[in-house]
Amino acid sequence: MKAPFERPAVYLITEGLATLANYPEIREKILDVVRLAVDCGVSMVQIREKHLSTKLLFNLASNAAAITAGSRTALLVNDRADVAMAAGADGVHLTSSSLSAKTVRTFFGNDRLIGASTHSADEAINAAANGADFVVFGPVFETPGKRDVIGIDELTQVCSRLEPFPVIALGGIDVSNYEIVLEAGAAGFAAIRALNDPESLKSLTAAMF
Repeated sequence: MKAPFERPAVYLITEGLATLANYPEIREKILDVVRLAVDCGVSMVQIREKHLSTKLLFNLASNAAAITAGSRTALLVNDRADVAMAAGADGVHLTSSSLSAKTVRTFFGNDRLIGASTHSADEAINAAANGADFVVFGPVFETPGKRDVIGIDELTQVCSRLEPFPVIALGGIDVSNYEIVLEAGAAGFAAIRALNDPESLKSLTAAMF
């Protein structure tokens, strides 16, 4: 299993824009982002493309896994543990509607990463107790689609309660504020907008590493 928490983790989540209609074009865009993420030393990439068929998701994840193979970048697939295993990904990222981390761990063993999205201290504690390797906690700051934020104080409290278990902050994080979440105790941060833009990705990783 890859160890993405040796330094502050940077977790790139894909934009979720892929569909059957645009797949040939968007597939190349996503794979270009994955290549850049590997080059920039991004810790983890999550393939989060909920509108694809199982067949196309497997195709995308397989191609992404071929890019991350042999690098320090771990590849995870959103929700679909079966696709993650079949595609040779490094793990799965579970949502609130996914199978539990405990259930997934029974057939994953200890060879693959399990991440879990959480929005409260109780959810984070439960995921940690049931076999997740890390939790993503947020939204910390406002984003265009989410104004109901958790905030830095709650992030700090959750990180303190779970220490040394890795808590990854999510929500409105970019080059202007990533240091705030690290100072709050987060093991790293996840982002969609800030990490799918090539120039923003390069500037963020250059500032951190």
